[in-house]
Order: sequence, then structure tokens, then C-alpha cells
Amino acid sequence: MSTLDATAPVAAAPRSAAQFRRFARRNPTIVAGGSILIAIAVLALLAPLYAGDAITMQPAQRLQPPSDAHWLGTDNLGRDVFARTVYGARVSLMVGLSVATASITIGLSIGLLAGYFRIVEAVVMRLMDGLMAIPAILLAIALVALTRASVSVVIAAITIPEIPRVVRLVRAVVLSVREAPYVEAAVAGGTPALKIVVRHILPNTIAPLIVQATYIIASAILIEAGLSFLGAGTPPEIPTWGNMIAQSRLFLSRAPWTIFAPGAALALVVLSVNLLGDGLRDRLDPRLARRM
Repeated sequence: MSTLDATAPVAAAPRSAAQFRRFARRNPTIVAGGSILIAIAVLALLAPLYAGDAITMQPAQRLQPPSDAHWLGTDNLGRDVFARTVYGARVSLMVGLSVATASITIGLSIGLLAGYFRIVEAVVMRLMDGLMAIPAILLAIALVALTRASVSVVIAAITIPEIPRVVRLVRAVVLSVREAPYVEAAVAGGTPALKIVVRHILPNTIAPLIVQATYIIASAILIEAGLSFLGAGTPPEIPTWGNMIAQSRLFLSRAPWTIFAPGAALALVVLSVNLLGDGLRDRLDPRLARRM
């Protein structure tokens, strides 16, 4: 191997580090929010390797303060608060990502049709207006009453009210792009409608949808915690931050760590997602990007 080939990776490493520092300087909120979110996701995925048992009850160890054996103490049933907090991150992140994926996928398809085809628009948008009037909490309570408490029911209950917001966003983008000269030229040239939508209109919706997805994740995590707190979310045996707070609220004065740990984790995750969303908005908005 030549000397030039041997020194190439060494020279590329400082260049990559310099590029990352420049990116972090220009986009501090993306780096901060993304780093916190990645760290929490990694800790949640690796929970079985270090977190311990989050389900087994030990009444003799109930309401123990933080110690070497229990880093964040124990709850009123003797369960390890640290383990339950870490495993609760799995549920919150899974709900947030699932709701964002489902609502973006369904809302994008409906929004493209409603924005480009005027015949579809009148019917679809009135239906979306009706769905937006349904509170996620009431819908979840109704679904739990009809079926049973589960994570899938919570995801469905949160996704349904989020779809109209995505549809309205995509429709607004389509209406602005549909009148662009290059789209009108494609229509005049006899280009099929499906090809126009996929090639010319769909790419313009990607940037706003990425930003919207981050806000949907944050909103879904908060709603899931609220539903679990009310008892209309995930089953009590599954550790989530919402039901941890609900089960420990009566012991706040005696064992505040049982509430502060899941509350701090919930606030940190939502903060990191919002930081990431704000940074992506500043980065992807061409009007703001020119000022940076």
C-alpha cells in the first residue's frame, strides 16, 4: 500500500471532526436534542444488560431511599425505580415513534389526494375537521372500554387525532406547489397525475413532515403518560412513566424519588425531541437557513 493510501484515513478523521464541529456550531439544538435522544434510546435498548428487574415486588424493601443496591430507591411495592424508569423509556419511545410513523404515512397519502384533486378535497377535509374534534384522551377511554388496555390501543387512540393535522399540513404544501410553473408545464405536457404528484409535489412535503414528526413524537409521549396516569393507557403491570407517577402520587411526601425519577425522564425526553424539532425547522426552512 502506498504512503498516500496509508495517510488518507488519518487526514479524513480531522476533516470529519472539523465538519462536525462546524455543524454543531451552526445547529446546536439539533446536536443537543439528537444526542440526548440517542443516549436515552441506547440506554432503553440495553436495559436488560444493566437495569435489573423492573417487575418483581419486594414488600420488605418498599419505599427505600436511593442506595448502592437501588440507585433511585424503590416504590411502594418494593420495585426498583431505576429499572422501571429505564424500561418505561421503551414504552414512551415506541409509542412516540409508532404514532409519528402511522400518522405521517396515512396523513401524507390523504393530504396528497386532497390537495391535488379538488373533487376529493371537499369530502376529505370535512372528515378531517370532524376527527380533529375528538380528544385523544376521550377516544382512548372509549377504546379501552370497548376492548382492553394495551399499548396498541393507546397508539391507535393517539394516532387518529394526529392524522388530520398531518393532512392539513400536506394539503397546504400541495396547494402552494400545484400552482408552480413547472407543475403547470408538466400538466400541459400531458404528464400523468400520479407521476406529477410523486416526482414534483411529494419531495416538497418531506422537510415540513420531518419537523412535524418530531412534534408528534413529543405530543404522543405526553398523551401516553397522561393516559397511563388516568388508568386508560397501558396495563399497570407494564412500567411506564405515567403509571409510575400515578401509583406513587400518594407517597410524594414520604418518597419523592418515586415521582421525580419518571417525571424528570419524561421532561428530558420531551425537551430533547422539541430541541431536535426546533433545530430541524431552522435547518430545513430555506428562509431561516439563509440567515444562518
